[in-house]
Amino acid sequence: MDFQIAITGFVALYIFMLAAFSGWVIIGHVPAILHTPLMSGSNFVHGIVVVGGLFALINASSVQEQVIGFFAVLLGAGNVAGGYAVTDRMLAMFQVSGQKPKHAKHSPAQAHPSQKS
Repeated sequence: MDFQIAITGFVALYIFMLAAFSGWVIIGHVPAILHTPLMSGSNFVHGIVVVGGLFALINASSVQEQVIGFFAVLLGAGNVAGGYAVTDRMLAMFQVSGQKPKHAKHSPAQAHPSQKS
């Protein structure tokens, strides 16, 4: 059997509006404590968009497909970079002021406070 599904402009617009509204309702009910993990998940999704755009760009047979693939990669990469920047800033809010982050390495020249004479 050969199934063909054709989505007309109005059906596509309806699906887009339904997805936008349901996303707005779902995100609106997310507690503030879950925004950082949600951002990490959205970075993952945008990474998939970048990979999909690269595949579209590689397999493009016309100039129009190449342009669409290029903009998909460009916008997806911008979303990934922006998402990581926002996540980093949000995580910085939970650090005690004046304290170095745990992932910072101490240089060998610096002595531990208990080793000072």
